Amino acid sequence: MMAVCVTLLIFNSFMEYQTEQLKLVGPEASLYAVAGENLVLPCFIKPNTSAVDMTVEWLRIEEMPLLVHRYRNHEDRYEKQTPSYRGRTSLFKEELKKGNASLKLSPVQASDEGKYKCLIEDKSWYDDIIVHIMVEAQGSHPVFRMESYDNSGGVNLVCESRGWRPEPEVLWLNRDGDPLPAEETQIDRDTEGFSVKRRITVHDYSDSNRFYCRLQQKHHMMEAEIIINSKVFEAWKWDVGISVSACLIAVGAIITAVICYKKASVLQREKQEAASELQKMEEYTASELHKVEKYADFLKKKLSLVDVTLDPDTAHPELRVSADGKQVTRGDTRQKNLSKPSLKRFSYYYSVVGKQSFYKRRFYYEVQVRENTWWTLGVMRESVNRKGKITWSPQYGLWTVALSGNQYWAKADPDVRLTLREVEKVGVFVDYEEGLVSFYDVESRSHIYSFTGQSFTEKLYPYFWTWNNKPLIITAVTE
Repeated sequence: MMAVCVTLLIFNSFMEYQTEQLKLVGPEASLYAVAGENLVLPCFIKPNTSAVDMTVEWLRIEEMPLLVHRYRNHEDRYEKQTPSYRGRTSLFKEELKKGNASLKLSPVQASDEGKYKCLIEDKSWYDDIIVHIMVEAQGSHPVFRMESYDNSGGVNLVCESRGWRPEPEVLWLNRDGDPLPAEETQIDRDTEGFSVKRRITVHDYSDSNRFYCRLQQKHHMMEAEIIINSKVFEAWKWDVGISVSACLIAVGAIITAVICYKKASVLQREKQEAASELQKMEEYTASELHKVEKYADFLKKKLSLVDVTLDPDTAHPELRVSADGKQVTRGDTRQKNLSKPSLKRFSYYYSVVGKQSFYKRRFYYEVQVRENTWWTLGVMRESVNRKGKITWSPQYGLWTVALSGNQYWAKADPDVRLTLREVEKVGVFVDYEEGLVSFYDVESRSHIYSFTGQSFTEKLYPYFWTWNNKPLIITAVTE
């Protein structure tokens, strides 16, 4: 009997010792999440011990703890879950037996930022850890304002944006991407996040009056472009300040420059429509100037419109190019016995390029992407290897934007996540001499993204990639 008691005491002491050695571990630093994406909050029992029979709770730590997720008696319990988390939380059930009690939160909202407690309890053991989440949310597209002229003839510009979380760094850049001296950034906070505003005074650089406002977070970057005609800088001599007359002079200068370029175009009908829209802008009031400038920039790009057709001899065997060369879709099988073997054909990626190449000139084309949720569009240099894997980045000769499922990206290496409404038609503009590739949402006439300061030395081809059977359609143009 004595021997049995001693054995039980030893066993009990051993179990208590083992229990005391268990502990929860999680991330040592804060987790940075992007609003709209999924996030995993790590929480593990070490050494690995099954949590299947334990109680797992995730709490949001505020003045009063909020229940985010509860697992008890082998099932999830949602009776007292905080309403804002309903339908957005889950555990990895198969991982519980390995001691993995991590929580998946999907999708992350800006309001999810804060401290969370992972708490695990057994009959003879309890421990908890704190996980801190920082949420990034991208704000609105930058808006430009011309506020005034200074005594030296410079133009005072303001770049502002709202709804950021946390506040972004605001940079003014020249055409080469070099930072320009500017005033300190003004930062305000409200319920929707941070609003930022930064002023700069620019002067007439006759070779290029192209300026960029960039807003940069850890995981987000947004950039907008403004081009100022030299005649705008001359207006200060008339001492009209920021009056309506000055605004109309600025608009008139933009119109003059664009119409002069239009006279040399080839695709008259499309370009006449663009010029007609530009002329109508003379009727806008000063309060609408920022809309005028944005629309004028888009129309200037459209004046370089070219007629693009797809080259079927370059299309991957699973792609189907229409007879007129204006549409491409992906089929279910590889085409066999293609009429013409081609060294130009893409054999690995579902890609095709245009028949037309462009060298040392401007060009612009439009592609309807409606209903297609997996595509990549842009331009490609001639020497890109078409027989193997392709890296979508300027370093490897491709300047593109993409839609992957429901997320837009600029393939910039590293990729830049773009926050856009649903885009139905994409405009692609290239200024070979300027080293510029810009993308536009044609329907909203708004800028999507620009690659600036590039160096082109080869022919460039319009580039297309698609994963699904919904068509990419090159918008037809009329001579």
